[in-house]
Amino acid sequence: MKISKLTLAIATVLGAGATSGAFAMDLYVDTKTKQIYAEPGHGRELMGSFEKVDKAAKTVDREQKLDQAEIKAIREDLALKENSIKALQEHADADSAADSVNVKLDNKGLNFETKDKNFKFKLGGRIHADANYSGNDNFVARNPVTGLPNGTHHEANDGTEFRRARIDFNGTFYKDWSFKTVADFADDNVRMKDVFIQYSGLEYANIFAGQMKQNFSRELQESSNDMMFTERSLMNVLNAPVVDRAIGLNFESKAPKHWMAEAGIFGNSITPARTTGTEVANAGDEGWAVNGRATYAPIEEKGKVVHLGIAGNYRKPDDSGDVASSRALRFEYETNHMSNLLLLDKTAQDVDNIKMLGLEAAGLYGPFSAGAEYTRMWVDRKQKGTGVVAADGGSSNLELDGWYVDAGWTITGESRKYKAGRFFKVEPAKKFSLKNGGWGAWELATRYSAVDLNDGGFRGGEMSAVTVALNWYLNNNIRLMADYNRAFSMNNTAVVTPTGADPDNNDTFTVRAQLAY
Repeated sequence: MKISKLTLAIATVLGAGATSGAFAMDLYVDTKTKQIYAEPGHGRELMGSFEKVDKAAKTVDREQKLDQAEIKAIREDLALKENSIKALQEHADADSAADSVNVKLDNKGLNFETKDKNFKFKLGGRIHADANYSGNDNFVARNPVTGLPNGTHHEANDGTEFRRARIDFNGTFYKDWSFKTVADFADDNVRMKDVFIQYSGLEYANIFAGQMKQNFSRELQESSNDMMFTERSLMNVLNAPVVDRAIGLNFESKAPKHWMAEAGIFGNSITPARTTGTEVANAGDEGWAVNGRATYAPIEEKGKVVHLGIAGNYRKPDDSGDVASSRALRFEYETNHMSNLLLLDKTAQDVDNIKMLGLEAAGLYGPFSAGAEYTRMWVDRKQKGTGVVAADGGSSNLELDGWYVDAGWTITGESRKYKAGRFFKVEPAKKFSLKNGGWGAWELATRYSAVDLNDGGFRGGEMSAVTVALNWYLNNNIRLMADYNRAFSMNNTAVVTPTGADPDNNDTFTVRAQLAY
């Protein structure tokens, strides 16, 4: 029976009162008859003094004993709870310690981060699985000297491939230091793409050291995960061999909104140097380049952007004549990554230096986007004397150019993202789900591009291409792409028709399943 403290106090008082009101008496026992008497007498011995005890006092005493046992049990239970609370508090303190780690898995990959944010690690990647088909591809190789067919049949390979299969490792140390390592396993081979260290502890700039993209061309800077098309434009025939990835030291400004500027000095790429070729015997110092890019967005709001940019590059090949891609300056256009059909394929010889200028303009208004770029390249030759003709057919310096214009429309209404001079892919407002009724985001895009590699006796070829793309963004990680590309207006190309004429056109169809995280 449970008794409150107030009840116990009252019972104690009453019991005490009853006890104090009880009387004491001496009792005697007859030694012979063993009878008990209240008065002394002959043959009686005093037993002692006895006091009457009230029944209520006994009840209170018993209840006190019961309450003491109950209090003891309560105290033991409280002690157990106190120990549990203490253990939970110690566990909570451990979780909130500076070096405790939070683990998060979301659409950006697997992320580890300490509570104080001093240390971070992210595991991401991408898979681009392609299926390709080519039409109007019955060609014969052109003799580079005579320009006539040499009898070697050239036809595009159709089929499937992994265009890209990359694993990204990103990390941060002590907040200001970070790294990025990207390995690509496509083509049944392992190649290192981005491999650099970054320092962001300065107020005005980030510093990068390692292999990275050089500072040139919005199209080249844009990730393959974000492009509206499966492949870059014909303008990239000029950019890819010279200003793609290389090892260097780069500075990127922490400019206020609307502005972005970056500049760096680079050597050759991580690609191993050539071991065969006539120039390799004379191989010596590595080549180098300086380049920079600046952009300005006079309008930069959510869903509304105006982008302007300019870039410049100067590269000196290495002593073996190789440029950033660790090979000679070779201009080539493959109809798709696996086709092995090169419509353009020309190598420039005796290169002393390369100068490049890039101009950019782009706009974004809600679901609509448009952009254009132009690249101009000047190739200065090594002087070999008046009238000396290089092995490539040219006798003087070269001026080459390429350009593109593109436009996109997100049919479902979403807008592309923009930050620091770069555009990013659409993120669907409603992810695809048969259960919930979402259909993701749909995007329609088109592009016209051209490149001119003809200058004097240097006949690298000239052509144009139009591309139409339909993209379906099921969610933030999965995208399905379908591209149709037609090359036309071709002359002096690397292939000719069986009759020896320039090709009229070539059609390429590509379907891609993309996973990026």
